[in-house]
Amino acid sequence: MNDDPSRKRLGRGLAALIGDMDRPAAPERTAARADGKAPIEFLSPNPKNPRRHFGDAELTDLAQSIREHGVVQPVVVRPSPAQAGRYEIIAGERRWRAAQRAGLTEIPVIVRDVNDRTALELAIIENVQRADLNPLEEALGYQQLIDEHNYSQSDLGQVIGKSRSHVANTLRLLKLPDVIRDMLVEGALSAGHARTLVTAQDPAGLAKRIVEEGLSVRQAEALAQMPAGAPTQRRPSVSAEKDPDTLALERLLTDTIGMKVTIAHKERGGEVKIAYRTLEQLDDLCRRLKQDGGSAGSGEPRIRY
Repeated sequence: MNDDPSRKRLGRGLAALIGDMDRPAAPERTAARADGKAPIEFLSPNPKNPRRHFGDAELTDLAQSIREHGVVQPVVVRPSPAQAGRYEIIAGERRWRAAQRAGLTEIPVIVRDVNDRTALELAIIENVQRADLNPLEEALGYQQLIDEHNYSQSDLGQVIGKSRSHVANTLRLLKLPDVIRDMLVEGALSAGHARTLVTAQDPAGLAKRIVEEGLSVRQAEALAQMPAGAPTQRRPSVSAEKDPDTLALERLLTDTIGMKVTIAHKERGGEVKIAYRTLEQLDDLCRRLKQDGGSAGSGEPRIRY
């Protein structure tokens, strides 16, 4: 019989290891707690999230709001299909990104145990309702449901809560060339303007003219329906009339508030236009105006979500 003490130590070590395997593991910081919070590092973005663009200025503003007030609306997640104990974000990736910037270690979550199809539905619905998707992202999300889950346009309308015509018109945006898609994502063109370009003879040229001359959707439609080579009466370019000081002021205001600002001088006075993409941006602008205005206002503007 071999009484090698090293083998005895090895045997005791194996016995201890087997004993540890038989006992349940100590709880890890991977599951959502009873209060609905989960460690922020155990959330991962959904690779099929229809929202692809997250503005840096927008994330910075939201992070500052989170530092002051916390994450007001929980992030909707599901158990990760790839990694046990982790979660995949269904809706709320922007909040999750901003919370990381704000230095949070945990975040409120709502856990939904759903399949890929339902997860994509919920992501699109939540983003469309909050107006967080730009028109191209919305169209790509619809197309993804059609390609991967065999939806019809009527089915999509019922699930998303939109009319069939809205779904069809949104999907038409995917027929546009990349240069116009970029203008749509940047907010230079509205979805209404972009839809008029689908059947235009020179969509890129008409898109440039819409932006330069500030054409309405109705005016763009009329030009898109004109045969190629037909003479058109051009409106004077607004941007060409602007002096360098006005353009510099527009850039300064745009950089300061993180939203596109345009200034138009008229015979008597003028106007300043601020373009916002989300209700959060509008609410933040109202909050800033209230702060800068001191006691000028009787109450802080509120935006209902």
